[in-house]
Amino acid sequence: MLWIKAFHIVFVASWFAGLFYLPRLFVNLAAVPADSHAERERLLLMARKLYRFCSLLMIPALGLGLWLWLGYGFKGGWLHAKLVLVVLAIGYHHTCRALLRKFEIFDNQRSERWFRVFNESAVLLFTAIVVLVVVKPF
Repeated sequence: MLWIKAFHIVFVASWFAGLFYLPRLFVNLAAVPADSHAERERLLLMARKLYRFCSLLMIPALGLGLWLWLGYGFKGGWLHAKLVLVVLAIGYHHTCRALLRKFEIFDNQRSERWFRVFNESAVLLFTAIVVLVVVKPF
């Protein structure tokens, strides 16, 4: 089970690394001047590739987490809270896709500042999940 746990941690950290950087690309996209088509297309290409790669990392992260859950059981309130945060992380991931689609069709209504705040919420999610797993406060 330690191998499963180790790879789960690697895939979760990798998945979140993508979730940390993808909204940063959105910050840059929101700041691109309207006449800068080449820069916009380059950032969109990077965002699309990162989203796909991030999605591929999410699958083994969730699968290995499920394996651990089935192996260790559903014990402790901390695990309930962690699972809620995991659902929020999955929602954040899919929200990134919806935001990317808005950029693709020139329908973004959000400011650069909004994307900066949105970017930090993934860090808060990751921090809360790690604290729950390590500290197991309840």
